[in-house]
Amino acid sequence: MLGCRDASFAYEGDIAVSGLNFEVRGGDYLCVVGENGSGKSTLIKGLLRLKAPRSGSVLTGGGLRPNEIGYLPQQTAAQKDFPASAYEVILSGRLGARGILPFYSKRDKAVAEENIRRLDLGSIRNRCYRELSGGQQQRVLLARALCATRKVLLLDEPAAGLDPVVTRELYRLIETINRETGLTVIMVSHDIRSAVRYASHILHLRKTQVFFGKTEDYLKSETGKAFVDGNCPPGGERYDGNA
Repeated sequence: MLGCRDASFAYEGDIAVSGLNFEVRGGDYLCVVGENGSGKSTLIKGLLRLKAPRSGSVLTGGGLRPNEIGYLPQQTAAQKDFPASAYEVILSGRLGARGILPFYSKRDKAVAEENIRRLDLGSIRNRCYRELSGGQQQRVLLARALCATRKVLLLDEPAAGLDPVVTRELYRLIETINRETGLTVIMVSHDIRSAVRYASHILHLRKTQVFFGKTEDYLKSETGKAFVDGNCPPGGERYDGNA
C-alpha cells in the first residue's frame, strides 16, 4: 500500500531522516517510534506527499491515491477551538472525495453517518467541537479521517495530551478498526508499550531507519529491548507479549 525505497528527507539542505526502506501492506498496523527529533513527523509528511524526498522514492500500491489517505494530525490550539459542530467536522473528511462538486453528496453523508455509528458519536454530533473534551475531539477527528479513506489511516501522536484512561480507549478503538475493517494503520507514537501491544509491525527511527519488521522480532532485537526498557518507568508494567 505504502512505503519508501532508499528515501531521505531534508530541510534547507540538512538531512532530517535517511535510509528509509520499508513497505506497509494491506491490513498492517505499523507504529513508527523513536526519540524526539528522530524524523517521525517528517516521514509522515513524506508519505502524505506534503514533502518530496531528497533522494529515493515514496511508493504506493493497491491503486492508492494521496487524497485517499485518512490523516489525523497533532492538534494545534487553534484547531481545538474550531467553531463548528462535531458532525460538520466529521463530514469535512469527505472533501477530498467531493472533487469539484459544490455540495456534499448522499454518499458523502452516508459515509459520515457510518463512522458516527462506528465511533459511537451520535450523542455529541450536534455539539460544538470546541466544547468537547480532548478525548471526544480525538474521536471526532478519527471519524473525520475515516471518512477520507477505506485503505490507509495515518495518525501522528493521536493520544498526545490525553489522560491514560482515554488513551487506552483510543488505542483499543484503533486496533479494533484495523482488525475488523482491514484498514492499514500507520501511527507515530511515543507510547512504546501501546505500540508493541497493538501494532503488527514497528519502524524505529533515529534520523535513519534502525529497525523495520514484525513486533515480535522488534521485541527480540537489541534496538527493541533497549528502547522498551528505557521507556518503562521503574516498577512499571513490562510488556510480556500476553497483555
